[in-house]
Amino acid sequence: MNARLETSSDSVVESAAELLTELRAEPPLVHCITNAVVTGFTANTLLALGAAPAMVDITGEAGMFAAISSGLLVNLGTPTPEQRSASLEAVGGARTAGTPWVLDPVAIGVLPVRTALAQDLLALRPTVIRGNASEILALAGVSQGGRGVDALDSTEAAADAARDLARRTGGAVAVSGPVDLLVDAEQEIRIANGDALLTRVTGGGCALGAVMAAFLGAARRTGDSALVAASAATLVYTLAAEDAAAGSAGPGSFAVRLLDALSAIEPEQLAARARVQVAAGAAV
Repeated sequence: MNARLETSSDSVVESAAELLTELRAEPPLVHCITNAVVTGFTANTLLALGAAPAMVDITGEAGMFAAISSGLLVNLGTPTPEQRSASLEAVGGARTAGTPWVLDPVAIGVLPVRTALAQDLLALRPTVIRGNASEILALAGVSQGGRGVDALDSTEAAADAARDLARRTGGAVAVSGPVDLLVDAEQEIRIANGDALLTRVTGGGCALGAVMAAFLGAARRTGDSALVAASAATLVYTLAAEDAAAGSAGPGSFAVRLLDALSAIEPEQLAARARVQVAAGAAV
């Protein structure tokens, strides 16, 4: 993958359009080990986008399947003993095969079982880490996390922690919030698209982790970096959220409309509405 992204918002948008085209031309197989609350929504999100989901969370199969997948998501929302073992096995298979993978450290901090697992997975150097500000701070070891899945910290408060995690893993870190912050060891990108209704639908954030895994799968073929792929996923997903929110009566209709919007969004639509800032020369 490329080591560096050009320091311009135009290049972020262009890369997102190219990766969305690539994703639909050859749908990536996305292996999801995710929480029981969001499995169906996550699978439908991937299908709407144009990817192929597979929810393989059984020990003895997870490592094998990760090795043949385009991308892997490990989400710690409901880490049962079986899922914990399957997560470690899947990451082992992904690392052996070169499959990129996303870690979503849901609700870590105070809760000891998932926090310990998150630290074990962090040591295996995820390609992308995606979480809210409190989860990123907890993963970096500088706070006790938020209130369950709810962030108690701002995105900017987690910026230093995100940069530290990027240095430690050699990958990218995405901090979700009203303005999404994405960093790697060299640069930082802010994306201000999206809608607050994403926070009122179960799986709104978790599904983004799966979308990132899908874009990582496409980026394996284009040679783009983890930061490029995560930024592309975020831009496409948040623009679709804006489309879904237009005319929605509330969270229920928004959730359905989000699937429709992900299916309908086209690469040429991104440039006109993207609100992207790239920090020039943002060495971290």
